[in-house]
Amino acid sequence: MAVPKDYQDGAMVYGYDSNGNFTTLREGSNDYIALADDPKNDKFSTAAYHKDLDPFMARGRELKAQGKEFQEIFDIRENEVKSGKLKMPDKATLCVFTGEVNPDTKEIENPYLRYVFYIPFATGESTGLPTTPTPPGHAWIMDPGTHRAHIMISPPKKQ
Repeated sequence: MAVPKDYQDGAMVYGYDSNGNFTTLREGSNDYIALADDPKNDKFSTAAYHKDLDPFMARGRELKAQGKEFQEIFDIRENEVKSGKLKMPDKATLCVFTGEVNPDTKEIENPYLRYVFYIPFATGESTGLPTTPTPPGHAWIMDPGTHRAHIMISPPKKQ
């Protein structure tokens, strides 16, 4: 659901098996990787990202599985990117699709898609973007100056 239409047919899909283990559900033939909703989480969320982000994302999943919390994962990946141990693309896209599952119809209600463009170590000065959240539909840079610097674009939600 998060994969742009141009890439849906050939996207690799990661998800969960019947035991809740993270696994590859479908091999891919293009540049996108999709993440299925995690059935252990109460909120519905899927994501998709360019394949060049996979080492970064996989490392985050690995560290989380080791019991590490957000800030520790951030710091470890920051150090690994700076040392060259973890490769980070100079630019890559992530899309996040969220909504609520109707318990009766199992349909996704209030669907929402936001966009993230990773540009490691970018700053407000290097991009001309604000570094604090902006109104819906406006771009801003989150985590400026870090390995995880990314442009956030959150369209207005439908009323």
